[in-house]
Amino acid sequence: MTTRIPIRYSEEVREALHERRPVVALESNVITHGLTYPHNAETAYEVEAAVRKGGSVPATICVEDGALKVGMTEQDIERFASGTGIPKVSSRDLPVVLARRGLGATTVASSLVAAELAGIRWFSSAGLGGVHRGAETTMDVSSDLIQLTRSKVAVVCAGAKMILDLKLTMEYLETQCVPVLSHGCDDFPAFYCASSGIRSPHRIDDEELVAEVVATHWATGHPGGVVVATPPRAEDAVDRAEAEAAIQAALAQAERDGVGGQGLTKYLMHAVDRATGGRTAQANMAVLISTAEVGGRLAAAHARHQSDRLTRS
Repeated sequence: MTTRIPIRYSEEVREALHERRPVVALESNVITHGLTYPHNAETAYEVEAAVRKGGSVPATICVEDGALKVGMTEQDIERFASGTGIPKVSSRDLPVVLARRGLGATTVASSLVAAELAGIRWFSSAGLGGVHRGAETTMDVSSDLIQLTRSKVAVVCAGAKMILDLKLTMEYLETQCVPVLSHGCDDFPAFYCASSGIRSPHRIDDEELVAEVVATHWATGHPGGVVVATPPRAEDAVDRAEAEAAIQAALAQAERDGVGGQGLTKYLMHAVDRATGGRTAQANMAVLISTAEVGGRLAAAHARHQSDRLTRS
């Protein structure tokens, strides 16, 4: 017996999918576990506006009362932004929170699950999780990467977080046959840094060609997604050498403080933000918005590609 997951679409998202118009999925974790209220709600609205500017319909996703809500209303966003105790729900937690009929804010990984179930093929986020530094001994690999191999959703992001081991992250993506495209840059970007120092396997600036690559990847039978990495705008980016120096200092302090495991990422992000005078947090917000606009454009290009294919057939 197969249990069907209830999905509650907003009217706008439902109509867009029915009419085969482009839709971009967005996570809700950035609302509940990012900025304080009301800045988190304001940023969520700006991200949705950026998707619209790119030519697509935004679908911010959350979990509520045993269902996936695909397309949060303004009331939903205010509730999540001002509320307390709403848990972060990754893909491993999703069945538990759904079965318990609780509230949950989706991460990248759980948003990919939800997007595929909802029939949405594009997702935008500031940055991916990845292979953590020291993973050779800790085996600490983000569920974002695992889910990318399982969900047929294209992910538009500014690469992966600088605090990670980005060489191992790229090796993992290669091993798992996940295509990585850089859009508007030669190198794989590092979240709030324009470059990780690692050359991207493919640079494609033509949005129509990106759409064709994504469609072709799925046509070959691959079950997983595609990463389209686009850098932060020059005016928003943080210098890579400065960020790396702050990360090294934060790692040393974390070891002295005995911080590790799931608490390490948050610790490092806050420490680096303090060391850069708040510029990394500002860059994080800016990247959320800039990648959302690119995601909107690419989803629109993919919708045109699919429409042309149907017309030709």
